[in-house]
Amino acid sequence: MSKNNTYILAIESSCDDTAAAVLHNDKTLANVVAGQAVHEQYGGVVPELASRAHQQNIVPVVHEALRKANVKKEALNAVAFTSGPGLMGSLLVGTSFAKSLAMGLDIPLIDVNHMQAHILAHFIEEEGYDKPEFPFLAMTISGGHTQIVRVDSYFEMTVIGQTLDDAVGEAFDKSAKILGLPYPGGPLIDKYAQLGNPKAYKFTKPKVGELDFSFSGLKTAVLYFYQKEIAADPEFVDKNLNDICASIQYTIINILMDKLKKAVKQTGIKHVAIGGGVSANSGIRKALKEAEQKYGWKTFVPKFEYTTDNAAMIGIVGYLKYLEENLAETGYTDTQVMAQSRLKI
Repeated sequence: MSKNNTYILAIESSCDDTAAAVLHNDKTLANVVAGQAVHEQYGGVVPELASRAHQQNIVPVVHEALRKANVKKEALNAVAFTSGPGLMGSLLVGTSFAKSLAMGLDIPLIDVNHMQAHILAHFIEEEGYDKPEFPFLAMTISGGHTQIVRVDSYFEMTVIGQTLDDAVGEAFDKSAKILGLPYPGGPLIDKYAQLGNPKAYKFTKPKVGELDFSFSGLKTAVLYFYQKEIAADPEFVDKNLNDICASIQYTIINILMDKLKKAVKQTGIKHVAIGGGVSANSGIRKALKEAEQKYGWKTFVPKFEYTTDNAAMIGIVGYLKYLEENLAETGYTDTQVMAQSRLKI
């Protein structure tokens, strides 16, 4: 696929971040994200509140993305949006806005799979960033998903391992909640873990299929551990917070890396990329770099702004689909496309 002169407006609204981006071909001109602080008091995302906040945020976020990119809406060639997976109410806000804008401008509408976008974010043009070559393995780790995917081309992907229950991001956040840390707690566990002893406390690893994951048992183990220690010493967490966080993080990283090593061994593919919000975790990034040196892998870690939910990753998929489906020539668009909360790769 050769480059052309294409401007894509991308919209992401799968969970609690309202995001819009403008891409010129495969390069990001603007990537704007509006978070939703309303969920902090509930210790997690409340779907109804999320969809209401999206309705408030989407117009100013899109306006700001166009302003920062210095691109007028009349110059756009297509609108890309997240069609799933995600929270249905949140997805509907982005879907409805994208459809209306594309129809109003009479330009193609491109639906994007959120999970594919986390993987293809590696193909956003960034100075000094190496892009993976096909085939490669992608481990997508976030608050809602944990998958290992074999990627043979832009749109030929096969899930070879996935969580059977909870996602790794939820394991981080729920463990943090048990310890009394505010939401979102995953980044705080990472912060305190860097000051603690990762082998201070031992948590068992789940016994599941070779490439599959399970984190529900770990959450239960952390809860029982907390209850036992607090009963003996009410100040136990305050006295040992760094070591507890380091031990939880160490266990989670070992689970992820063990599965990834097995996937590399089974497929023979040594090019490994990570994506999703949890890939911002410093311990995971360090473990991946150590594996690169120890096992001869070539690893790909995205910029921080492309790890959490963002619209630039939706835009790069939109651009690649725009070229592959030759939308510049056909102008074809399916305005009947529906949001799908459980969309799969």
